[in-house]
Amino acid sequence: MLKSMVRFTVLASGSRGNSAVVSGGRTRILVDAGLSCRELFRRMRLAGEDPETLDAILVTHEHQDHVNGLAVTARKLGIPVYFTEGTHRAWMRWLTPRRQMTYNQWLEQCRKQAEARQAEADAAAGEGEADETDGAAEPVTGEPVTAELAAVEAGAETAAGAAEGALTRASAGKDPTSLPAVEYFAAGVPFHIGDVAVSPFTIPHDAVDPVGFVLQAEGVRMGFATDLGYVPPNVKAQLKGLDLLLIESNHDLEMLRDGPYPWSVKQRVLSRVGHLSNDAAGEFLETEYDGQAAYVILAHLSESNNHPELARVTAERALNGRASLLANSLLLAAQHEPLLPIDF
Repeated sequence: MLKSMVRFTVLASGSRGNSAVVSGGRTRILVDAGLSCRELFRRMRLAGEDPETLDAILVTHEHQDHVNGLAVTARKLGIPVYFTEGTHRAWMRWLTPRRQMTYNQWLEQCRKQAEARQAEADAAAGEGEADETDGAAEPVTGEPVTAELAAVEAGAETAAGAAEGALTRASAGKDPTSLPAVEYFAAGVPFHIGDVAVSPFTIPHDAVDPVGFVLQAEGVRMGFATDLGYVPPNVKAQLKGLDLLLIESNHDLEMLRDGPYPWSVKQRVLSRVGHLSNDAAGEFLETEYDGQAAYVILAHLSESNNHPELARVTAERALNGRASLLANSLLLAAQHEPLLPIDF
């Protein structure tokens, strides 16, 4: 009898699409579905994973680069999708917008909601609690309705992903939000999907109800922390005792400041509900990370505002300064090809 195994496979990571497969025991979960269904299946097969064996899709937040292939994939496989209630509502509104809202109005509303949630999480952490249960956030009252604004909202570096999403919505039939089954969870409340234990936690990002995850199977603990503007106390508390850590290293500060983005988008990326820079990721690895993970994966690298070697050097410097961390294997997740599967 073959011994069951825990496997972690990054299919894609970056502002054009994010997705990973976590396998443990008899359960296989797709974490985010930011590529088209066809591309997700192609990359799974490249990595030696059979798409037909997926049991569920787990969603971090509703931005385009995390949900682009969500509905088609779920319907094709007939599997449930796990959201927070606020994320599900926001996703449905994005697919079926009821009225127009300017990008600045939408962004300001999301930022206020994100800051309010994070203040609550920080307060809970200060009282000795790792993460407080998050109530379902009220959805935004409208979404950006052009491909360009949808791409910016998702952090995409071109409008191509949003345009593809618009075509998907148009071809999805009368109800593009139809899913085989929807399961709700709340930040701070652990739950199980089959043989995999899931611990969701609030992250500071300009989405409606964004979360990170610690997934555990057969004693192996894997942490997801991307799309966050900084690393607050509740996230630090979660990212301890891990066997694998996937953490954002989105941009080089100088490249972003000198780069092609409009100033409003640069402000968004740099904000406390934006994206983690190389320096911020390095600071976390140097001062807060406990060094327990066998694998540290740098994720969500910007193609316009970062370079893989800059991210790598910053992280290596942070890790090499601490003798106890030299055993960590440092990997960089890529946008255009899957990483080799990591087996435990």
